[in-house]
Amino acid sequence: SLYQLPATRVVESRLCREHYRAHDPSALLPDGSVPEELCKVEAVQQRLGRIQGLGEMLWVAGDFFMTIPLVSLADHRGHHFVLCLNLVPRAVLLGWTFAVGYFDQGLPVHAILAAPALSLLGGDCVFNSIVYALVSELTDDHVLRATFFGYVNAVTSIFSLQLGPALASASMSALLWLPLWIGIFLLLLAVPAVSALRLPSRPQHRNLHLDSDPEANDPSTPLIPPQNSPPRTSSSDSDSESNRTRPALAARTTARLRALRRLLAAPSRNLALLLAVFFLAALASADTRLLPLYVSARYAWRLADVGYLLSAKAGWNFVWLSLVVPWALRWRRKQRRRRQGWRGGCYHRAEDAVTGDADTDTDTDADADAENVVLARACLAVSVLGALAIALAPSIAVLLPALLLYALGIALPMFTYSLLRSPSMGVVADAPGGPGSHLFSLVMLVRTVASLLGAALMPSLWVAGLGLGGAALGLPFMASAACYAFAWVLVARIEV
Repeated sequence: SLYQLPATRVVESRLCREHYRAHDPSALLPDGSVPEELCKVEAVQQRLGRIQGLGEMLWVAGDFFMTIPLVSLADHRGHHFVLCLNLVPRAVLLGWTFAVGYFDQGLPVHAILAAPALSLLGGDCVFNSIVYALVSELTDDHVLRATFFGYVNAVTSIFSLQLGPALASASMSALLWLPLWIGIFLLLLAVPAVSALRLPSRPQHRNLHLDSDPEANDPSTPLIPPQNSPPRTSSSDSDSESNRTRPALAARTTARLRALRRLLAAPSRNLALLLAVFFLAALASADTRLLPLYVSARYAWRLADVGYLLSAKAGWNFVWLSLVVPWALRWRRKQRRRRQGWRGGCYHRAEDAVTGDADTDTDTDADADAENVVLARACLAVSVLGALAIALAPSIAVLLPALLLYALGIALPMFTYSLLRSPSMGVVADAPGGPGSHLFSLVMLVRTVASLLGAALMPSLWVAGLGLGGAALGLPFMASAACYAFAWVLVARIEV
């Protein structure tokens, strides 16, 4: 969040100077710079959109291809190691942006695309795969699980979407490079913070020879052995740790790929629909990367001021996710239990105690899944309305309530991720690191593919909108509304 605004301004400033140096040198100030207000011309904004789109595609592509190896590495070396490794490309991204902006005589503006390629060391997909899998294993209670997902999104909202843009706006107003330096400092602080986390210990080395094991290719074999099964050992106890590391990591990567292939080979109808919903939602959310450009170009706002607007939206997200939605979920559960107790009566409770009938618990789970479907549809509906309102907003006064309406849909992951653990998906997560862990990796890969497509589609629509002008600037948000609408139809077809 400290990167986006200053990086956009760095590239815009470089492109702006090149444009006016070639077409109108009189616009250049004595120090060679150009006032930001003159940089909103179509030629500059189109090139800016293309460069940002290419950078996003490079970041997402490297992240996608390394997700399975790095998640397997997390299983082998521990989550702390991979989470710390995940900080390296982010720090390089900030430092390289400063280098491209400061050494403008020695580095071409397109050199900024070199840093996103370091997502091969880990990006958002790797990070989210680990975090969401860990969070999903904290509890089996559907309300608590949805609440935990909400807290994760709320923390992300308050720090990366509220404090980040506000701090970037305030600091870049004083010095353009300041938010980049602050970001590097915070990443350095994250290293001891990650090391202090109490995460699951590194699993013992096992399954080192999956390819030679006849059970490994048996479709009836569980994706992960039961917790009480003895760990497999290497053929020689005298082998050193370094000799076992490479085959163990390769075996884990192969096993995870095989598990994902099994999930994709014959997914249940509900799981296929839910994966499609994740894909469409991630594709639609790619428009948020263009929001600073959209506000800056359509309403002639400085990028430093756009950060405060984004912070107001993120503040609303935090209140919505951390307070309103969890309270509403707890209230609805109390109401549902009260209705069930009233309908059941003392006679049915006594009968269940004698017969051992467990239908009450099953009905409760089914009701919870049905509630998640209803609430997911509600989030998608407001996302459709919010995206359309943003696309058609004629002024900032109309844009602000449109952003708040759009933000109501941010609760969607609370319900879609909860549905992943539903029995109706046909995947049983029987142990930590089991099928549920693979399922979350699969979801992150699906979302990353959608983000990769969105990184190409949304900037293309943005460039086309700039060429048409007027309301056509909202083309990316119109496309997002269409994706959310299609996802709404798919969620309605999920049967629980």
